[in-house]
Amino acid sequence: MKEKNLLLIFTRNPELGKCKTRLAAKVGDHTALEIYKFLLAHTVKITKGLTVDKEVHYSVKIRDNDIWDQDVYTKRQQQGEDLGVRMEYAFAQGFENEYQNVIIIGSDMYDLDQKDLEKAFSALQTHDYVIGPAVDGGYYLFGMKSLNSHVFRNKNWGTETVLQDTLKDIDAANVKMLDKRNDIDYYEDIKDVEVFQKFLK
Repeated sequence: MKEKNLLLIFTRNPELGKCKTRLAAKVGDHTALEIYKFLLAHTVKITKGLTVDKEVHYSVKIRDNDIWDQDVYTKRQQQGEDLGVRMEYAFAQGFENEYQNVIIIGSDMYDLDQKDLEKAFSALQTHDYVIGPAVDGGYYLFGMKSLNSHVFRNKNWGTETVLQDTLKDIDAANVKMLDKRNDIDYYEDIKDVEVFQKFLK
């Protein structure tokens, strides 16, 4: 029988000048790329041991023989013009494939570990939704038990209103909020974090 839990990992292809552009504005394209590769490796580390099905959704092109082991991760291409459309499509496919709990994360969180993800899947045993709020007003994790398309529409992605607007779409629902965490978008997000100092020298 198919595992009923699915983890979607949204990732950008690690290409010079095309990832972590807001961070790159301060540290340069090369350093931003090295930091992003480091964050990707961390995402692999915290997800590969999870006993759920896992899909990596590439922003531009599916890569063979990269850090995502195809024996562990199913590789897919993101579909759609903006982030909301892409996420909605990925969730819809997950539910069509008869998963009961689907959770999405990005690949730019250093402040996350395997236990956090296990806790998120556990939360869906007793809640309809699980959300990991980000410090910047967005979210670093979102999960649900059935497709609610409203949460992916009419949002200004990448702004501080995303979480607030999402909560309005699930107002009456049963939501488990996880601890607030910091995703890595700007220089300020890493300048005082020890593990990133080697990139900033």
